[in-house]
Amino acid sequence: MKTMPRLIAATALALLAGCAATPSKVDPLEPMNRALYKVHDVLDTNIVKPVAEGYATVVPQFMRTGFANVFNNIDDLFSAVNGLLQGKPEKAGNDLGRVLINTFFGMGGLIDIASDAGIERGNEDFGQTFAVWGIPQGPYLFIPLFGPTTVRDGAGVIVRIAVGPVGYINDVALRNSIYGVGYVDLRSQVLESGSIVDTAALDRYIFIRNAYLQRRRYLIYDGKPPPEPEDE
Repeated sequence: MKTMPRLIAATALALLAGCAATPSKVDPLEPMNRALYKVHDVLDTNIVKPVAEGYATVVPQFMRTGFANVFNNIDDLFSAVNGLLQGKPEKAGNDLGRVLINTFFGMGGLIDIASDAGIERGNEDFGQTFAVWGIPQGPYLFIPLFGPTTVRDGAGVIVRIAVGPVGYINDVALRNSIYGVGYVDLRSQVLESGSIVDTAALDRYIFIRNAYLQRRRYLIYDGKPPPEPEDE
């Protein structure tokens, strides 16, 4: 209950401040995004981060590693699919090999044997596939409890969730529990990044936006992005 007044106040202040901001070409919705970022910051600081810290404290490291490996194994399968859709057979083969090795020899994905064997993850997703297909990036978006994205990447995430295996679990409580554990586990993996952003950034919002867009550009071009236009 104590969080609600803070949330309302943060939203109101962010909306007022956002009205005076000059949106950039990559972020035409910056006033709205800044307001949503403030909402996210309040929710994350008061709810999500404490839960993630508790999870990291209570759950043993080997169990957290196992959970992360299972989720990564599923992501590797989709990375293989997207590698094929992007015309990258070598990456697709590596990812499919990772899935087969970790599934059959790594206790269903709990143990990441493929990484120990030197097989790299492709890290391909539907957002990157849409980019390769020539679909425009669209405006940058910041979604509370989800984080930074773009219209194109957000659409890719929706496709990923829609066709993911967890969505086919009929038991609603079990399905939601898996989603919840996955979300908290991801948040626990980046607990230290908050202090890094605080140290490096005068404007956390811009720092996060630029870091996200640069990383996505890096992934789309497989680590070899072309020079950006000067107006960007």
